[in-house]
Amino acid sequence: MHSSLSSEGPKRRDSPSHTGNEMQKQSKQRKVPVEDGVVTIDCAPYCRKIGLHRPPFRYVWCVKDICGVICAIFTWLLILYAEYVVMFVMLLPGHNILYSLVHGILYNLLASLAIGSHLRTMFTDPGAVPKGNATQENILRLGLKEGEVVFKCPKCISIKPERAHHCSVCQRCVRKMDHHCPWVNNCVGENNQKYFVLFTLYICLISIHALYLAINHFISCLGSDWKGLMADSEPFLKRILMEHEGLLTHSLSPGCSGLSPPATTILLIFLIFEGLLFGIFTAIMFGTQLSAICTDETGIEQLKKEQATWDRKSKWLSIKAVFGHPFSVEWFSPFATPRFVYQQNFMYAV
Repeated sequence: MHSSLSSEGPKRRDSPSHTGNEMQKQSKQRKVPVEDGVVTIDCAPYCRKIGLHRPPFRYVWCVKDICGVICAIFTWLLILYAEYVVMFVMLLPGHNILYSLVHGILYNLLASLAIGSHLRTMFTDPGAVPKGNATQENILRLGLKEGEVVFKCPKCISIKPERAHHCSVCQRCVRKMDHHCPWVNNCVGENNQKYFVLFTLYICLISIHALYLAINHFISCLGSDWKGLMADSEPFLKRILMEHEGLLTHSLSPGCSGLSPPATTILLIFLIFEGLLFGIFTAIMFGTQLSAICTDETGIEQLKKEQATWDRKSKWLSIKAVFGHPFSVEWFSPFATPRFVYQQNFMYAV
């Protein structure tokens, strides 16, 4: 079995022609695999306690990286900030009930799908190769012919499948590893690439939606309610102080938001900046991921310009290899696990 170079350095080769002395030397160089950078939690006992005997997933994959945890929490906070501004500053205080209802349902639907995609990407095993299975007995059990080789990761002490790469953060070899993303605190690999693609798609969509709502809200308020307030004979700052002290019974911005025009303006400016920044970023990431899937080439393979030693699939088959077969609405759901026609038999499974 031939494979490409590891992202952490050259791979080790083992074959049936290796002598016992060579195997002893290799075991002395590294007797045990490096410490895991992840924790796998079995959810079955906890699910049974609440009466859920058939959970949608049993194991939760958690990467022990403080930088990734901070980035993931920051992502959730940004989504919550946008949710607050969209719902409580723009839509709920408005008088157009139909407008608020339609956009509120659409935005919250997309936001829920984005959060679900993020969680599935973050807590799904990306396709880690079992550690410590590159023993002499397991290698001999593969039944390799003379001249055939199998690659071994010197850090995981595992038989390394084709197109697998070692992640220095997770300290695991990952099948079809595309990259390690701190925003989801996980590697993007064979098992969770679908969820990552959906995450970039839905973040891009809610960014565009929030941008439209913020710009439309700003223009409509500036042209109606705020303009009237600014032209009022009473000094504007004095009116703000009077409202703060409870001397005014009506709002400074009727029909626009429950906040004063300056506070609303600041919140909208930050939301517009956030929507532009993350909308462009996730749109680029979404396009990059689709391009990599259609060309049947991971991000690492594109970066290192590795020559393909595998049989490239067509664009449609490559897409189905990520999202499942056949095409259905489940492709767009982060809560549906991809279904495949067949399961590949990897050489490490010995």
